[in-house]
Amino acid sequence: MSAQTVENRTSAGRAVDLGPASGLSCRECGQRFELGPIFACELCFGPLEVAYDLPLGDPEALRKQIEAGPENIWRYAPLLPVPADVADKPNLNPGFTKLVKAENLARELGVEPGKLFVKDDSGNPTHSFKDRVVAQALEAARAFGFTTLSCSSTGNLAGAVGAAAARAGFRSCVFIPHDLEQGKVVMAAVYGGELVGIEGNYDDVNRFCSELIGDPLGEGWGFVNVNLRPYYGEGSKTLAYEICEQLGWQLPDQLVIPIASGSQLTKIDKGLQELIKLGLVEDKPYKIFGAQAEGCSPVSTAFKAGHDVVRPQKPDTIAKSLAIGNPADGPYVLDIARRTGGAVEDVNDEQIVDAIKLLARTEGIFAETAGGVTVGVTKKLIEAGLIDPSLTTVVLNTGDGLKTLDAVAATSQATATIRPSLDAFREAGLAH
Repeated sequence: MSAQTVENRTSAGRAVDLGPASGLSCRECGQRFELGPIFACELCFGPLEVAYDLPLGDPEALRKQIEAGPENIWRYAPLLPVPADVADKPNLNPGFTKLVKAENLARELGVEPGKLFVKDDSGNPTHSFKDRVVAQALEAARAFGFTTLSCSSTGNLAGAVGAAAARAGFRSCVFIPHDLEQGKVVMAAVYGGELVGIEGNYDDVNRFCSELIGDPLGEGWGFVNVNLRPYYGEGSKTLAYEICEQLGWQLPDQLVIPIASGSQLTKIDKGLQELIKLGLVEDKPYKIFGAQAEGCSPVSTAFKAGHDVVRPQKPDTIAKSLAIGNPADGPYVLDIARRTGGAVEDVNDEQIVDAIKLLARTEGIFAETAGGVTVGVTKKLIEAGLIDPSLTTVVLNTGDGLKTLDAVAATSQATATIRPSLDAFREAGLAH
């Protein structure tokens, strides 16, 4: 959709209120556009992101305003592209999930006490961080008058869109690869919207959705991660805001973030930079580490080779939520990792399973495969000396392991099956 189309649409009687958002800006050439459902610069085809008039001037007053807000992402409404009354509208209201001090895991990994944390986003309404970005995109869809909410998805996003649309009274129609984990298929379908499997991988699904946007069939459709992508991505900033607030308004020293499209990592960095600019946290160096599965590691491969270009790969990994072979934000992830002194690393499927079980055994957190990737990469980076075990480190778990049971089912079975008697219990060697 062109900028002119958006201008005509918004000037035809529809007022767009997205709070402090002042427009869209091209990440490559800096060209500015009015707020609208566009995602690519019409001059250089670079990605667009939201620009703001942020509330500069009184950090302490802003901090108090945030702390007095609701215990969800809308406490940060003054920093997001949403209307001031967003908390009063029907939404799933995700966010403000637990930041777990992971002392048992720290001992296993050789990290100093009090320095390792897991940001556990499995506590969101549909049990993944995708509720954050969808909640944000939903408000943009309202502002632009869309009636159908849609997406291309590796699973978690499909469920989040279905749930948010049901809550807000939107129609939903979401598209997924045909071979997703059954748990994610069921969770996406149960909300009553239309769920369409596409023969192919995620990149095939995404191409189909891009074609649908340009067709009359897609009129009135808000694709959260395509034509609403600039707004959708801003939801990931709330992870940065929450982590810093939960650390006592301090920046972490090191973060380990999973990479699918790469948008989450780039927006967390954007959120940290905004907090510094606003004076809500003290400016200091921090390192960002990206985590991928070996079977889909285009960004990790480019980082290790010293390349600036990310070459697409065909995914082959159990971490299907990260199985994006051509990540849109891959080059920006490389920039951030290098700028902050971090790295991008990957782990294989066996290491992913081991890490899922390690986190469950030490902290009682059952992560989906993406969480296994971040924990596994954290372990690998500590062993390589790239993560400093004496500094505050935050590892992201972005989803619930109940969605990816197949990954650990073969090695997670009953210890024993016995007769209902104490003698049988002793004979099984369990009486100790």
